[in-house]
Amino acid sequence: MSATITPVDVPEPASVPGRVRGLRRLLRPGAAVLSGLLLFLSFPPRPLWWLALPAFGLLGWTLRGRRLRAGFGLGYLAGLGFLLPLLVWTGEEVGPGPWLALAAVEALFVAAAGAGIAAVSRLPVWPVFAAAVWILGEAARARVPFGGFPWGKIAFGQADGVFLPLAAVGGTPVLGFAVALCGFGLYEVVRLVLERRRAGADEASGAEGASGVDAARVPLARGALVAAALAVLVPVTGALAALPLVDDSAEDGTATVAAVQGNVPRLGLDFNSQRRAVLDNHANRTKELAADVKAGRKPQPDLVLWPENSSDIDPYANPDAYEVIDQAVRAINAPTVIGAVIAPETGKLRNTLIQWNPGRGPVAEYDKRHVQPFGEYIPMRSFVRLFNSNVDRVRRDFGPGTKVGVFDLAGTKVGLATCYEAAFDWAVRDTVTHGAQLISVPSNNATFGRSEMTYQQLAMSRVRAVEHSRSVVVPVTSGVSAIIRPDGEIVAQTKMFTPDVLVEKVPLRSSLTPATRMGTLPEALLVAVAAAGLGWSVARSVRARRGRTATGA
Repeated sequence: MSATITPVDVPEPASVPGRVRGLRRLLRPGAAVLSGLLLFLSFPPRPLWWLALPAFGLLGWTLRGRRLRAGFGLGYLAGLGFLLPLLVWTGEEVGPGPWLALAAVEALFVAAAGAGIAAVSRLPVWPVFAAAVWILGEAARARVPFGGFPWGKIAFGQADGVFLPLAAVGGTPVLGFAVALCGFGLYEVVRLVLERRRAGADEASGAEGASGVDAARVPLARGALVAAALAVLVPVTGALAALPLVDDSAEDGTATVAAVQGNVPRLGLDFNSQRRAVLDNHANRTKELAADVKAGRKPQPDLVLWPENSSDIDPYANPDAYEVIDQAVRAINAPTVIGAVIAPETGKLRNTLIQWNPGRGPVAEYDKRHVQPFGEYIPMRSFVRLFNSNVDRVRRDFGPGTKVGVFDLAGTKVGLATCYEAAFDWAVRDTVTHGAQLISVPSNNATFGRSEMTYQQLAMSRVRAVEHSRSVVVPVTSGVSAIIRPDGEIVAQTKMFTPDVLVEKVPLRSSLTPATRMGTLPEALLVAVAAAGLGWSVARSVRARRGRTATGA
C-alpha cells in the first residue's frame, strides 16, 4: 500500500505584507476615532478629566506630518468620535436625525482644526501652534452657524481637573489651550525621546547613515526636547500659580439662597402638557419651605430661585397662575425669581425670568438673549420639516431679549444666564461686569430625560464659578439642581426627577478676575497665534515648492 501525499496550499508570501499595509492604513483613522472617544470620556459625569491629555497626545500622533486633506479627514473622524456620544441627548425625544445632523455639522469644525494642526505640525514648537489652532476651531464653533454651539469646549470637561484655576486667568480659551498644549507636549516628549534612543542605538551599531540623525543635529534635537517638556510643564505650573485667584471668601458678606426644584409630571417634550402642574409643583415646594422656616427646621432665605419654565403658563395672561405664584412668594417672604413663557398677543414668545417681590408682585424681567435654534425657534422651518416633523411642535418661535439680566434681590445683585446661555462666554461675563455678586443659571432639562446633558451643564456652571469668582446657583425643574461656591465646589445638589429644595449660605463677591476683566482678549491672542502658525506653514510650503522648481525636482 502506498501513501498519498496531499499538497497543502501555502499563502503567497507577498500577500502577508499586503495585509499588513491594509492594517496600517486603518491605524491612523482608528487612532483618530479613539482620540475623540477619550475626549468624550473626559467629560462629566465621569471624573476622568485627565483623559483629555492622552486624547490630545493621540490626536497629535495621528495628525503630525499629514497632508491637509488627510488632516481634515482624520480630524473629522476625531470630531465624530467625540461629539456623537457627547451630544446623544439632543435626540432623546426627537429621534436620531437631529442628533446625527448636529454632530456631523459640528465635527466639521474639528475637521478644519485637524487640517490646521497637520499644517503646523512641521513647525518648531508645533504643540503651541497646534493647541492654538484647536482654540481657533472652538472659537469658530461658538459663533457660527445660528449664533454658534460651544457645547463640548474642552474647558467644560475640566471642572475637576488641576488646570481649572486657569479659567480665572483667561476664561475657557486659556483653560482649553492649556489642556491641549499639555497633551500635544506629552506626545512630542515621547516622540523625541524615542527618536533620540533610536539615533543612539544606530550610532552604537555603526548605522548612523541609516538613522538619518548625525551629530550636528543632536543639539537641535536636545533643544526641541526641552521645548516639548516646557509645553507640558508650563500649563501645569501656570495652573498652580493661578491658585491664589481661586478665592471663595465673602467680600460682600453672605446671602442665604434657596433653589427650588419642583419636578415635572412627565419626562419628554410634553413635560408641561398638564396645565399648571409644573407651576403647582414649584409653588408647593416653596410653601413647604416656608413651613419649614416657620418651624425652625430651615433658615429663612434672603432670596429664592425657581428654574426656567417653572411656570408652565403665562402668569400675566392667567390670573390663576398669578395668584398661585403670589401666594407662594408671600408665604416664603423673600424676593423670588420665576421662570415663565410669556405669550404676548402679537410677536414672538419670550423665555422670561420675573423678579417677584412679596407684597408687590412682578417688579423686573429678564428675557433670554440667546434662544436655542431648533429648540426655541426654527431656522429654515420649511426645509427642516422635510427631515423631521418635530419642528412643528415649536408652533411659535421665541424671540431674543436685548438687556443684560441683573436683579437686585433684597440688596444682592444676581446675574442671570438662562440654561443654554451658560455655554456662551459673553452671556455670563456681562452679568458680572454689570455688577452681579452671584450668578444664577435657571434651567429646564426635562426634555432631555435622564441623559448626561444636565451633568455637562452643571460642569459649565462650575467652570463659570471659578472663571468669574462668583457663587453659582443652578435651579432646574427636574435636576440636577446645585449650589456652587466661587472655587467650583458643589456644596449641595439634588437628584434627577426628585422634588427638592436646597438652602445654603453663599459668599458674595464683587472683585473681578483677570478673565472677567480681559473678556475676549485671551481668545483673540490665541487665535492670532494660530493664524501666525498657519501663515508660517504656508510660507514654508511655498519656499519649499519654489526650491524644488529651481532645482528641477
